[in-house]
Amino acid sequence: MNIAPVAYRYARSLMELAHERGDLEGAHEDMVLVAKVCSENHELIVLLKSPVVKADKKAVILDKIFAGKVGELTKSFIGILVRKGREGLLPDVANAFALLYKINKGIVTAQVTSAAPLSDTARARVKALAEKQHPGKSIELVEHVDPSLIGGVTIRIGDEQYDGSVSRHLSDLRREFSKNPYIPAI
Repeated sequence: MNIAPVAYRYARSLMELAHERGDLEGAHEDMVLVAKVCSENHELIVLLKSPVVKADKKAVILDKIFAGKVGELTKSFIGILVRKGREGLLPDVANAFALLYKINKGIVTAQVTSAAPLSDTARARVKALAEKQHPGKSIELVEHVDPSLIGGVTIRIGDEQYDGSVSRHLSDLRREFSKNPYIPAI
């Protein structure tokens, strides 16, 4: 996920302000909602990035969308983004806030891809492996199913990836056999 660097600055500002006011959890819930709404509504993103639609109209639309669903701090923050002409960054700011929140709380996300849904035992083993690699951190598992793996799992934690899939092992074997120097004498 590519997030604009300026979005991190806005997200960090919101996080610091929410922390000062003792409403970090509320701001996090609000920004998760904002990210969800933005990801589910492509038309909203187009509207926010449109130079044709005036800022006051965008402010009214955002106010109606989030009225009663987000706290005053988040509502004011969205208003600041609109006044500064940065409303197009709203999805990036929401995603950046979620990432900064996880860092602040010591939460590590492990992306687990398997050929079939994980059993409870497999889930516990993957979580134990991730906890061993990242001691003192809380592990959040995000599971994906990809039948093309054939079997096994791939685990991505940050920049690290562990690939124990059958498809990777078959690919390795295919590569090794293609290098075979044996030529039959026929």
